[in-house]
Amino acid sequence: RKGRQDAVKLASLIEADLIEVDAVVLAAMPAEMAPFEDRADFLGRASTLGKAALRLAAFGSSQVLLVTSGVGLVNAAVATTLALTRCRPNFVLSAGSAGGLHADVQVGDVIAGSTCVFGGADAQMFGYTLGQVPGMPASYAGDPDLLARVQDPAVGRLLRGQVTSGDAFIDGASVAGARARFREALATDMESAAIAQTCYLFEVPFLTVRAISDLCGPQADQDFHLEVDIAAARSADVTLGLIARTASASPMASAAPAAAFAANHCAIAGVAPSAVIFLSTLSA
Repeated sequence: RKGRQDAVKLASLIEADLIEVDAVVLAAMPAEMAPFEDRADFLGRASTLGKAALRLAAFGSSQVLLVTSGVGLVNAAVATTLALTRCRPNFVLSAGSAGGLHADVQVGDVIAGSTCVFGGADAQMFGYTLGQVPGMPASYAGDPDLLARVQDPAVGRLLRGQVTSGDAFIDGASVAGARARFREALATDMESAAIAQTCYLFEVPFLTVRAISDLCGPQADQDFHLEVDIAAARSADVTLGLIARTASASPMASAAPAAAFAANHCAIAGVAPSAVIFLSTLSA
């Protein structure tokens, strides 16, 4: 019965008219989404479908769909698809924490992904590039405009470079092999490449912005761990700054921000507009 209910919800999402938002922000875990929710001027009610939780938020004049996807490539791809069949964003951002893969990366650094690849994809025997899914691009480039606009965090460094993604954690025992396979990669996570591929298929600009919470192969004199909530806050700082500089106000938002937000919230949460009285369902 639960599966049928989910299928009905999915069908209704696909058939619904797409709402206009400035951006979609995805994070894998509630702890990684918390700083966005804490800083929002308005928050809509969460709508859950499968593992994904979708919630409309307002940051100043920008309307942003916040999506907590769950950990892993499949969860990330499903959540991104749900978001992109529900709204039409100017761009999609992947936020949260990541593991530092390159020897020069430090805990607390923020990585803006110039490219994303699948760390476990290897079809070289058929002529594909390492990290390339057959039939798909060799890598997924971060949107050049977003890469140019992203700015340094208040604490730590901003680095632009490759991010790998896979469903296995990379630790001290496996880091040497991962570095040998992807010599230019700065960081690794479990979602960004799947989100990037989905955005490629939907033709939506994408960038991953991840803060380093752990080092995959720390040297003896290096700090190797940062609490995930601190890493998430650093990622959110850079991500929200990018949205503020880049996201253009939609026609609805420029004319009547509160009314536009209320209408979009109803569409995301599945609430009848008549049930909403001037954002009465929203929490500040």
